Amino acid sequence: MRPIITLTTDFGSSDGYVAAMKGTILRICPTARLVDITHHITAYDVMEAAFVLRQATPHYPAGTIHLVVVDPGVGSQRRPVALRYGSHYLVGPDNGLFTLLLDNADPEELVVLNRPRTYCSAQLSTTFHGRDIFAPVAALLASGQPFDTLGSRADTLRPLRWALPIDDDQGIRGWIVHVDRFGNCITNIPHDLFVRRRGSRGVKCYVGNTIIKGVSRTYCDVEPGEPLLVFGSGNHLEVSVNRGNAAELLHIRRGTPVSVVFVDERQDTGSSIRNVVP
Repeated sequence: MRPIITLTTDFGSSDGYVAAMKGTILRICPTARLVDITHHITAYDVMEAAFVLRQATPHYPAGTIHLVVVDPGVGSQRRPVALRYGSHYLVGPDNGLFTLLLDNADPEELVVLNRPRTYCSAQLSTTFHGRDIFAPVAALLASGQPFDTLGSRADTLRPLRWALPIDDDQGIRGWIVHVDRFGNCITNIPHDLFVRRRGSRGVKCYVGNTIIKGVSRTYCDVEPGEPLLVFGSGNHLEVSVNRGNAAELLHIRRGTPVSVVFVDERQDTGSSIRNVVP
């Protein structure tokens, strides 16, 4: 099977940066299959990149190489690295993104890319390591070059941690960690924590300008234009609007707090959805 290299960056699509990286890869490994995960990560946002990659990378076949360049520290002392985790390879800057992606687990193999003569055929730019370091390394891996020839062995990645929800028997307080292109607002509240704390009680969620009661199974469980809670494909609680944009309608953005309260439904006679701010 032809080797697969995925690309994830914050470069956008209006400049030639992504094309230059692809050209570099194909010059070294013409048989590579290049797959764009996204080039529209918010500039410099390593947490957003990690969140998107967590949704995508598990679905690729063994041996896939994931080239990730969201690099606010390009040209600084941050380390360029390549690593193997499970059956996949990751190439990019060591700025905490890979630690988030791996949930702080240690990679099976990790090298610091400190042998530029191995992969850099031209003068190394201080501002475009995506083209001059990471793309060539990904291409060499795809060509079958032994992993340990690319750099010096290392043990650990730079640590960075997700913001975890705060929970007790009365409820869970979390945050919006991602807003997708549909305006669905994804929280950091996982399904297993929610179920464990909820038991058989009802649910009220305070978020943005709205109180939402109950958790729906699908978007279509409410009327078009109405807000709802639902567990999305990533098994995290989402605040959504059926056929609408929850972020715009409910005044929500990334970082907005979300308070989930567990209530005795027999004592809760309020309406299912109530806007508390016009």
